[in-house]
Amino acid sequence: MLGLGIVVGALWAMLPAYVPNNAAVLAGGGRPIDGGRTMGGRRLLGDGKTWRGTAVGVLAGAALALVLDAVAPAVESAIGLPLPLFSTGASVALPVGAMAGDVVASFLKRRTGRERGAAFPVLDQLDFVVGALALTAAVDPAWFLDTFSPWHLVVVLVATPLLHVGTNVGAYLLGLKDEPW
Repeated sequence: MLGLGIVVGALWAMLPAYVPNNAAVLAGGGRPIDGGRTMGGRRLLGDGKTWRGTAVGVLAGAALALVLDAVAPAVESAIGLPLPLFSTGASVALPVGAMAGDVVASFLKRRTGRERGAAFPVLDQLDFVVGALALTAAVDPAWFLDTFSPWHLVVVLVATPLLHVGTNVGAYLLGLKDEPW
């Protein structure tokens, strides 16, 4: 059954995957991951996927998992709901998977002729979620199964596109992004 505990637990567990792409935007720039290489006349990824942005994104997500573990007891006491603690594997797999999912989406966008920043509905909102969940399930299946019931996954798949659109519009309004998607 879907209750407040499921919603809060699902979003809490996904925070280390939600933060990396935002951190990457703030720290972006630098050397592109694809090194300027092309395939079929199109860039593999484009200038928006950089080593620095990826590294900062992964570090931000992993650091957030540590912070969440540290504050979880106080937050649980305040809200009266149980919160998951992050295993070492999940602390790393969630942000690495999120960044990898975003890189795969960028590759797919280039293959379909979309330019950097062009909208690709559904893929834009769920690429990093699929990457984060898939890698975490592979790296630490016990943590994944203990943390994500089918209801948790439903919450993640429904809430993430809404959160993604909201944060992108906010970043656009703040001048951090060139487009609101």
